[in-house]
This record gives sequence, structure tokens and C-alpha cells, in this order.
Amino acid sequence: MLAKYGLNVIGVPKTIDNDIWGTDITFGFDTAVNIATESIDRLHSTASSHRRVMVVEVMGHHAGWIALYAGMAGGADVILLPKLGYDMKQVNACILERSRRGKPYSIVVVAEGVEVETKNRPADYIARAIEEATGIESRETVLGHTQRGGNPSPFDRNLATRLGGMPRN
Repeated sequence: MLAKYGLNVIGVPKTIDNDIWGTDITFGFDTAVNIATESIDRLHSTASSHRRVMVVEVMGHHAGWIALYAGMAGGADVILLPKLGYDMKQVNACILERSRRGKPYSIVVVAEGVEVETKNRPADYIARAIEEATGIESRETVLGHTQRGGNPSPFDRNLATRLGGMPRN
């Protein structure tokens, strides 16, 4: 209707969660993935030197895209996504198998929308469950709003510019 009055209007998919139906990618997502991946990278050395399981909770509401992309890029050993569910016995078996193979630490990435049996944050619940079942010291890190702040990635800057650009007649 606004176009009929000569107004140029465009809708742009802006959310770090990358969960807008009908879009390939939203701007903000790449930045959030970069920040989460860098955080996971930094936790590898701590996890290794202390022989711990590090459970990293990333944002994403009920979409697991940040967890999936950052977990893959950051070399996570386990990635838990909201829509797939999980089995703590399988998670623990994976961690114990790594330990048996001489890998004294593990990185577990959890999307914030993963359902847990308590009112605790997913990372807290998962870390406690792992430590109780495996005996391996586990710590949680919740990245939270650090994924939203700061400068956008070059990809997100360019995507926003391209989405906002108008073709000339």
C-alpha cells in the first residue's frame, strides 16, 4: 500500500538467531557466530589444561543455528540443539570415550533453548549432569548478551548494506 503512494519500503531480516522463515540468513547471525566461535576457541586451552568439560551456552531462543555453526567452527565435541533433543547417557558416553582415548577434556555447546529437567539454565543443568555421571570436573559458561554487542562482522555489514540498497530505474 505504501508503494502506491510512492514510498519505497523494504523489510530486512535482522536477528542473531537466524530464525526468520523464508530467509537464507539474517544480519546479526554471522557476528554472533564469530563471537561464540572465538569464545569456544578460548575455552579449549582452559579445558585442556584443567582436564575439564566446558559446557558453553549460546543464545538462539528455540533455534539452534548459533550453537550448530559456532560449535562446528569451534571444534565442539558435543552440540545440543533444541529441536533435536538429546540423551544424557549418549553425551556422557561420548565424553568418557574421549577420556579413554587420551583426550582429557571436552567442549559441549548448548543452545539456550534446549529443554532441561529443572528451572536451571541449560548449561548449568548439563554441566552438573555430566560431572555427576562421569566424575569429570565440568564448568559452564553462558555467553549471553556478549554475542549481541560490539561491532558487526564484515559479512553482516555487507549483507545489511545489500539488503538496504535500492535498484535504480
